[in-house]
Amino acid sequence: MAAGLRLPARGYPRWMTETSLQVAPRPRDYVAVNGPDAIDYVNRMVSNDVAALAVDGSCEALLLTAKGRIIAPLVVWRRGDDDLLLLTEPGLGEAVRSVLLRMRLRAKCEVTSEPHTSVVVLGLGEGGIACDDYGVPAVELIDTDPPAGSGPVSEEELERLRILAGRPRWGSELDDSVLPAEAGLDRYAISFTKGCYPGQEPIARMHHRGRPNRTLRGLALGVDELPAPELELTLEDKVVGRITSTALDPAHGVVALGYVRREVEPDVELALGTQVVRQL
Repeated sequence: MAAGLRLPARGYPRWMTETSLQVAPRPRDYVAVNGPDAIDYVNRMVSNDVAALAVDGSCEALLLTAKGRIIAPLVVWRRGDDDLLLLTEPGLGEAVRSVLLRMRLRAKCEVTSEPHTSVVVLGLGEGGIACDDYGVPAVELIDTDPPAGSGPVSEEELERLRILAGRPRWGSELDDSVLPAEAGLDRYAISFTKGCYPGQEPIARMHHRGRPNRTLRGLALGVDELPAPELELTLEDKVVGRITSTALDPAHGVVALGYVRREVEPDVELALGTQVVRQL
């Protein structure tokens, strides 16, 4: 869970106090990399330590430009000794495949798109790819039927949990203009001890010598209806941020994620028009 964000007691979903599991589809694109050099090659191309993964292990990572901008967020799953499956967001698979093919040079591995289906099972802590997107125990299952007795969970509930967990999403909090540190991705998708990869220099420079100009924050808007997206947050009539995602929440009315200028202290109340906004 992102620092500073807490799942409120009244906000826990019902299934947390029941025995049933909750399941939702997880739209994905998939790129396979396999061959004698697969592990070494992907490890040299992405931000996290893929070489440290055991078979059936996984990690989050980023494929970056040389300037440290995000091409695609990834989940890297080591299916075998020389076999990786890269899970990314819908519409980004071809960009991932193209970059890996273009940079492959003499690496002995194949890079191909693969068709699969994924579901997320909330309340299950093992038996699949670890999923930390929702602030509760969850796994992602690929080409596997959900556990018997599990029921559906709505997109609205998933969005609420994601926002409360402080997890950025491609197309809302993430795009090619966002620096990883701004979204908090440096806490779990980047290794600062592994070898070189594209974008490492600006990422390391930010980590060791600087701070991002803005950071992703959790917000309680204090209203009962979802506002329009991309509204500006102000402090003493000065624009200090913007909202990126919102969801209805029983404890707070509406919760949100948004980027806020770094100089704004985390306990300061902001404004959304005439409405007072608390930082979570």
